[in-house]
Amino acid sequence: MVKWTDFERDTIQDIFFKMDYESVGPAALSRCLIVYPWTQRYFGNFGNLFNAAAIIGNPLVAKHGIIILRDLERGVKNMDNLKETYAELSVLHSEKLRVDPDNFRLISDCLTIVVAARMGKAFTGEVQAAFQKFLAVVMSSLGKQYH
Repeated sequence: MVKWTDFERDTIQDIFFKMDYESVGPAALSRCLIVYPWTQRYFGNFGNLFNAAAIIGNPLVAKHGIIILRDLERGVKNMDNLKETYAELSVLHSEKLRVDPDNFRLISDCLTIVVAARMGKAFTGEVQAAFQKFLAVVMSSLGKQYH
């Protein structure tokens, strides 16, 4: 079980409370698909992903980016039980979708960049540490089925 400090809990909850899911989710997933083009193989049914403009303008990419944030929000609400919270998604991603678990790290990195850009100077080292700790625990929980 992960130990969360009051600062970490408050920071993570504050980030997600203030986050504009409609812009952050699509921006993070678009960035991931552009910077790491091999991740596109999991989105073959999303249509045109041939270049950055197509990815950024793709409504299915935008929708899935928002879904990712909503699933992360579930984790924020269940920080003391993340493995159970993500057990079903872990099975889905490992057994049905066969997603390389390293992709969880890639989307987490892209999400961190987008959040940092939106928060500006408020995204201090301490805030980043709390945010990335949360994402690391979520990634571990999503990757549980792979072990």
